[in-house]
Amino acid sequence: MKKLHYIVFLLIFFGYNINAQNSDAQIEKKIDILLKKMTLKEKIGQMNQLSADDMETNFKVIQQGMAGSVLSITNPEIANKAQKIAVEQTRLGIPLIFGRDVIHGFKTIFPIPLGQAASFNPDLVEKAARVAAIEASETGIRWTFAPMIDIARDPRWGRIAESCGEDPYLTSVMGVAMIKGFQGKDLSDPSSIAACAKHFAGYGAAEGGRDYNTTAITERQFRNVYLVPFEEAVKKANLATIMTAFNANDGIPSSGNEFLLKQILRKEWNFKGFVVSDWASITEMVDHGFCTDNKEAAEKAINAGVDMEMVSGTYVAYIETLLQEKKISIETINEEIRNILRVKFKLGLFENPYVKGNTKDVFYKEEHLNLAEKLAEESIVLLKNEAQILPFNKSKTIAVFGPLADAPHEQLGTWVFDGEKNHTITPLKALKEKYGKDSNIIYEPVLKYSRDKDSTNFDKARKIAQEADVVLLFLGEESILSGEAHSLSDLNLQGIQSQLLSALVKTKTPLITIVMAGRPLTIEKEVKLSNAVLYAWHPGTMGGSAIANILFGKANPSAKLPVTFPKNVGQIPMYYNHLNTGRPANGSELNLTNIPVEASQTSLGNKSYYLDSGTQPLFPFGFGLSYSSFDYGKLKLSKTVLKKEEVLEISFTLKNTAQYEGTEIAQLYIRDITASIALPVKELKSFQRITLKPNEEKQVTFKLPITDLAFCGIDMKKKVEAGKFDLWIGSNSEKGEKVSFEVQ
Repeated sequence: MKKLHYIVFLLIFFGYNINAQNSDAQIEKKIDILLKKMTLKEKIGQMNQLSADDMETNFKVIQQGMAGSVLSITNPEIANKAQKIAVEQTRLGIPLIFGRDVIHGFKTIFPIPLGQAASFNPDLVEKAARVAAIEASETGIRWTFAPMIDIARDPRWGRIAESCGEDPYLTSVMGVAMIKGFQGKDLSDPSSIAACAKHFAGYGAAEGGRDYNTTAITERQFRNVYLVPFEEAVKKANLATIMTAFNANDGIPSSGNEFLLKQILRKEWNFKGFVVSDWASITEMVDHGFCTDNKEAAEKAINAGVDMEMVSGTYVAYIETLLQEKKISIETINEEIRNILRVKFKLGLFENPYVKGNTKDVFYKEEHLNLAEKLAEESIVLLKNEAQILPFNKSKTIAVFGPLADAPHEQLGTWVFDGEKNHTITPLKALKEKYGKDSNIIYEPVLKYSRDKDSTNFDKARKIAQEADVVLLFLGEESILSGEAHSLSDLNLQGIQSQLLSALVKTKTPLITIVMAGRPLTIEKEVKLSNAVLYAWHPGTMGGSAIANILFGKANPSAKLPVTFPKNVGQIPMYYNHLNTGRPANGSELNLTNIPVEASQTSLGNKSYYLDSGTQPLFPFGFGLSYSSFDYGKLKLSKTVLKKEEVLEISFTLKNTAQYEGTEIAQLYIRDITASIALPVKELKSFQRITLKPNEEKQVTFKLPITDLAFCGIDMKKKVEAGKFDLWIGSNSEKGEKVSFEVQ
């Protein structure tokens, strides 16, 4: 009898029914049976994740039972070979779980997560994650290191591209949608992949926007801001795994933070999945000065609750010794093995360890590409549309310039390992193929890439622009300029892109600027000089088609900014949901141009703002224009005095007063006026996407449970406090009628 058959016989004999539905109770019983049979070395092996860099060596390690996961195998044949060794050539036949960074698509690439958040469309975002799971799982990948739900308030931080922006509510909604898409309705479905929410916790607050940097977040800030999306992911999306962060908060690295991993994650939230370190974040605790050596790093990570180690190998090297020295306990190891096995059972890997690999049948399917185009359309933000120059409504001679007009690799964005640029539809390609019959399209890149400083072709571009009806200028940043380890202190356009825009403006030909980037850039001057501005982020495989559709009116922009756009870097950090000061700015203070000469050395009545850039951002959170225009009617409240268990209903009329059908994203904000602690001046609590035909009017109702007003107060307990509240509903965080209500 083959070893595999013998194992199956034993498991059935001891009550392990491989055909039984994997209910929670049945899974726990299966874990009990398996855990009793495991040797210490087999347990250690489950806690060890390998990198796919050297698979010949990995095959030997797997055969020894010393691997629980392998990172970044994308060839189904290699995946099946590795899995066959684990299942058929090890004593207990425990399957591997193959992980990969599938961040915003696998082959079909969707807009970067920050762009997806701009859609304010969680249903579409969930569908995009489902497509990514379907494509990735066909290669054997059953685990993705996404979504990244760090709150990101500093665009200097390159990883803001992977985030959903600055707001805890929006990030929570989008994070839950992504998790549901990746994991599907049933995690054991072979097309589902386990999600991994990252980075736990506070990584987005890295000091100065410098990647891997330290943070100084208080417990109350954690609970009211940075932990909110993670709690929602655990409680509302049945999250399978969580990844620790690189940062040390208040001197404690995340991979050694028992308070976060044990007290909050396990005890308070009852998280049942497993925790994995980020790449070598355990050994990096030595560099932090938190551990003397790798052995102590392994000790602190294990005791903190990190179940699986990503690639750095300290668990394999030191667990046995640490047990002998009684610095860790076998009970701790057993619990961490339980967490890992639980996810493997839920994924159905014991029943279906192998992959079919029908990649040609699922990659770049028409419905996948159509969805990518739709999500790109809904992620592109219209920032300016002077004299309604857009959309184009007649044949034109269109001059297309800029380094991002035909850059198939760059428009895919950061964290794309498997997307292929030969499948990318660039703006130039889409314009020619979709609209080239009715328009004369002339293309001159001028600059080869975003950092290019060669102005040789400026004169040629000016001459072309003078003969054209309109100029389309595609600017931004290459995909490598955002993402992990790509922080910037200067957020102006790279190279001489801004000079190119200035040169083209002098031709007097109407100019439309389209920006493709992984973060908010400081484009105040460029916005003023342009007749219209579209912010397309890095829009993915079908981004060019989406941009062309918006330019020609086939699609109407509806996206809203998920993050504040500062005028300049000096305003950073700048986010809408800030706390007030004792001297809040009101916009009427002095500035550098009107301070009297030889003024007295007093505050001059100035308050909390910058003299040289004022109080306002370039664009606020939630901002975004449309080809339609919307009128908000007067807000009506169901009650003005409510109890804490009640639901407030807010109703109003919304009318499309334009000739184009359009979608408005109505946003509901609240402010708790007085509380046991100072709270933000505004907080997003809900939003709705409302589509209206020309001149159509609808009655819109929001329902706000008063329990949604709870926060962690001065006593560190989360609850609703009685008091007065202001409420706004409008088109962005700075607009909307204000009404008030009271909670008793």
